[in-house]
Amino acid sequence: MAREGKPLTYRSAGVDTDSEALVIADAIRRLGATCVRTPGHGSVKVSNGFFAAVLDVGGQGLAISTDGVGTKVLVAQVLGRYDSIGIDCVAMNVNDVLCVGAEPITLLDYLAVSAIDGDVMRQLMEGLARGAELAHVAVPGGETAQVPELLQPGERNIAFDLVGTCLGTVPLDRVVDGAAIAPGDVVVGLASSGIHSNGMTLARRLFRDKGIGYQDRVEALGRTLGEELLEPTRIYVDAVMGMWRSKIPLRGLAHITGDGLGNLLRFNQPAVGFIIDRMPQRPAIFAVMQELGGISDLEMFRTFNMGVGFCVVVPEGAAEQAIACAEAVGIPAQRIGYATGDAAARGRALVHCPGGAVVTLDRG
Repeated sequence: MAREGKPLTYRSAGVDTDSEALVIADAIRRLGATCVRTPGHGSVKVSNGFFAAVLDVGGQGLAISTDGVGTKVLVAQVLGRYDSIGIDCVAMNVNDVLCVGAEPITLLDYLAVSAIDGDVMRQLMEGLARGAELAHVAVPGGETAQVPELLQPGERNIAFDLVGTCLGTVPLDRVVDGAAIAPGDVVVGLASSGIHSNGMTLARRLFRDKGIGYQDRVEALGRTLGEELLEPTRIYVDAVMGMWRSKIPLRGLAHITGDGLGNLLRFNQPAVGFIIDRMPQRPAIFAVMQELGGISDLEMFRTFNMGVGFCVVVPEGAAEQAIACAEAVGIPAQRIGYATGDAAARGRALVHCPGGAVVTLDRG
């Protein structure tokens, strides 16, 4: 595959993550004041900046997260296939709620559409229902808004955006934020199902520029591009809840989404960093994109999951048991690295790439 022109980046594709980080930091600062309450009912135990928030509700931890599926909806629109997007919406939210040690229990959806289309709505709801089944959550309600002036379908029959909010529960003495992570702890990586729902803007731009359509078969993928990109985000509820039931001491839980393995740096443990030196073989979609676009290792690892969709950090002696729990529910897992107290790595994730290069992901 020949490479032409300048290497693509997420920023050149239209997503400025550096500016986004600054805006989010300002939002956290401004909204942080709303989280300062007296101890007791309604007090915030984990707040903005982590995967999910946790509130004390009558002595019980209530975990909350909200997320959407980004520009993956545009792939669905072009192909006229909407049955898997609901699974992505559930996955993006329940996986975040898992990260604070909580069990997801319910999800509400918000669907904005340019117009009502019965077949599209049916497929979207079927996907939500399937995702809820996989995650063992209820979807007791939601909201649908017709906003034709806000969403322009263009050549498509309908334009839409789908967002969810997930609630979960966690004992307050079991809330996980990474503070217990110690040097020598093992990072276990749970396999992704592909690109999931992050970095899609860069992927779409790359294939468009190379003249590869969603209905084109890509031999390296063994199927059409559209089928690959619409592969649903993996749901990790069964694996992680199985670890809790097995009484594995989970010291850190990270959903690997935007920022890739840099999500490990969200943990509330500035005294450690991470050495990631045993990455699994990356799914073919990432090799295809990197070669086609001449994308750097750094850009790939800070944009995509690169084959690892979720990480658990456990003491050395619990690593094999954690791997067994994941594999018992059909999710490949392996040791991918470890926590370190070395000064040069604190607040960083040092990722060993295929070919011998090492990229450094810094705390945002």
